[in-house]
Amino acid sequence: MAPLFLGLDLSTQQLKAVIISEDATVVHESAVHFDNDLPEYKTTNGAILGPAEGEVTSPVAMWLDAMDLLMEGMKQAGIQFGEIAAISGAGQQHGSVYWSTSAEATLAGLDPTLTLKEQLAPKAFSIQRAPIWQDSSTSQDCKALEEAIGGPQVLADLSGSRAYERFTGTQISKIRRLEPEAYAWTSRVSLVSSFIPSLFVGHIAPIEVSDASGMNLMNVLTCKWDDRLLDACGGPELRSKLGPEPVPGGTSLGKISEWWSRRWGFSSDCIIAPFTGDNPATVVSLSAPGDALLSLGTSTTLLLSIPPSDEPPKRFMTSHLLAHPTTLDAQIAMLCYKNGALAREQVRDQYCERDWQRFNKAVESTSAGNNGYMGLYFPLPEIIPPGIVGNFFYKIEENKPAPVEDLPGDAHPRAILESQFLSIRSRIAAILPPHAPHLHRLVVTGGGSTNDTIRQLAADLFGMKVYVSQTKEAAGMGGALLAKYAWWRAGRGETGTFEEMMGDEVIGMQCVAEPNPEVAAVYDGFVSVYQSCEEAALEKGPK
Repeated sequence: MAPLFLGLDLSTQQLKAVIISEDATVVHESAVHFDNDLPEYKTTNGAILGPAEGEVTSPVAMWLDAMDLLMEGMKQAGIQFGEIAAISGAGQQHGSVYWSTSAEATLAGLDPTLTLKEQLAPKAFSIQRAPIWQDSSTSQDCKALEEAIGGPQVLADLSGSRAYERFTGTQISKIRRLEPEAYAWTSRVSLVSSFIPSLFVGHIAPIEVSDASGMNLMNVLTCKWDDRLLDACGGPELRSKLGPEPVPGGTSLGKISEWWSRRWGFSSDCIIAPFTGDNPATVVSLSAPGDALLSLGTSTTLLLSIPPSDEPPKRFMTSHLLAHPTTLDAQIAMLCYKNGALAREQVRDQYCERDWQRFNKAVESTSAGNNGYMGLYFPLPEIIPPGIVGNFFYKIEENKPAPVEDLPGDAHPRAILESQFLSIRSRIAAILPPHAPHLHRLVVTGGGSTNDTIRQLAADLFGMKVYVSQTKEAAGMGGALLAKYAWWRAGRGETGTFEEMMGDEVIGMQCVAEPNPEVAAVYDGFVSVYQSCEEAALEKGPK
């Protein structure tokens, strides 16, 4: 019987399943959509707003219902659960689940004649609705955390990020401050990613290292909980509430619990591996250390797999540094720009009659460097650089920016792409350790990744071959690969790297653009020019 590997992805709006064979061929995909399939929870896009300003939560009971519904759908589709050798997956990053003091006993004694929801909700949870990544109600706690640790840069150096409202440490701080009885009744805190495997192993699972990086509670270089951060957010009792030190991806948490075997027919030998966050799972499925992953969606996000180095990468207040899920001496740097597709589409609409073909033609009719014109576009207050808003236009003279009122109309399309990509490239250079190996591949995803003109400009400006993936469910695929990795390591005495398992295999990747060396050389000289323009824009303020 050939083994199968199940990857689950508990995202904001859906619970998705991806099953792959040993050669990583997808053999099944399915999903439960929370709003449509579980309307009784009255969620909008999987979430509930309020009652307090900035609060965004999801019902934990809805996730339990979704798991039962997903399993029933897979059974109806003919999936033989006994053939699944290992399970792993991903959860939406920064969501947190609060287990009650009776949770462990309840998980250990599940009745196969009853559903997960019937047995676990509400008594297994001290808080019935989980704060998720969209929550922004912890500003007071963010300020307190940064002050306690010595400022935002010190916190970024220690934990990988400055304090953010959605991060779990400040969510715990808020609950401790406003709901002390619920906090006292909380025996363990899980991330969404550790909540799911807890259901499978029959006890509360440890948190995985990469997802733990999004909590402001772990030292991002040692991958251990930090007592200063724990005390600032949850007091001395928080260490016991978090459980063991974070664990790497691809390890084994144990075999699946009896409930799953008796209710659904899973093999008692099925391995349960740690689940990670959706971003690290996407990195696992689409890239490896030495690659950069660029998402050109509503926001523009760069995930940079940083190979192991004797010198750690630098941490900045406007970037995130995550531990790598499978390579503990590697990291993932994350840059997130609010004005991604929004800014590109505004330029298209204003100067190209809302037509991408006209936009592409304008880009292709100009040359690298845009005849000395540069434009920076921030319709919304930006994350990187922080707080900047407005449009800023420059004519480059002797490598120095001279402000101008506007650019020639046909210069705007190339200007928006060059400025967005140069911002990213300038920060890649700052993040990578001095002697790190050169990046060799750029994987692009999101809506903009289908545009040939944008692909080619990215290849030229970053000086890398550009690839696209044929995998639409990247996080679920990453989870399935982590499941296979845990099974593969178990057969080798818990040894071997993820790269050794994968070999030279590139799953579903297609090279769609290669850099023109002459054009790439032009862009090499424009990084410092862009930095000068950004500095000038920050000094000038909103236009």
